[in-house]
Amino acid sequence: MKGNSEQNPLHLKSLNHISLVCKSIEESMDFYKHVLGFAPVRRPGSFDFNGAWLFGYGIGIHLLQSEDPQNMPKKRVINPKDNHISFQCESMGAVEKKLKDMEIDYVRQRVEEGGIYVDQLFFHDPDGFMVEICNCDNLPVIPIAGEMVRSCSRLNLQQPQQIPVVRL
Repeated sequence: MKGNSEQNPLHLKSLNHISLVCKSIEESMDFYKHVLGFAPVRRPGSFDFNGAWLFGYGIGIHLLQSEDPQNMPKKRVINPKDNHISFQCESMGAVEKKLKDMEIDYVRQRVEEGGIYVDQLFFHDPDGFMVEICNCDNLPVIPIAGEMVRSCSRLNLQQPQQIPVVRL
C-alpha cells in the first residue's frame, strides 16, 4: 500500500454497525435490549434470512441467525484479549452492581497509564461475543501523529444520539 498522505483515505464518517451471527435471534435481542439498552429498529423486508437490527449509542447491531446453530462454537472463558466491542459508561459501580443483579459472569481489569486509571468489565453475550464496559474517558486519546487530544466521552458528546428513520 502506498504511503497514507491523506488522513481519511476512504472518507469515512463513523462506525455504522457490527454484525453478529447468533444461535437464537430472540435470546440475543433480549440481551442487547435489556442488558445493553439497544432499541430494535426496522430491518429491510427484502432480506431472505432471519435477523434483527438494533440501534443505540450511535451504532447499530445487526443480528444474523446462524444457519447451523447447534454447531456454533461457545466461548467459556472470559478473555479480555479476545475480540470485543467496548462501551463507555457513567458509573462503573452501577454497571458492576447491575451485572451482579442479572447474574452475568464478568471479569474486572484495571489499566494504568501515567497515574491515570481505567476500569474495565468484560462479559459475553449469549453467543460468546465479548462486551467491555469501561470508564475509558479517563484516558485521553492522543494520536501518534498530530496535535488533537480528546477523550472518548468528548467525541461522543459531539454526536447527537438519534434512532435513524428507515423508509422502505
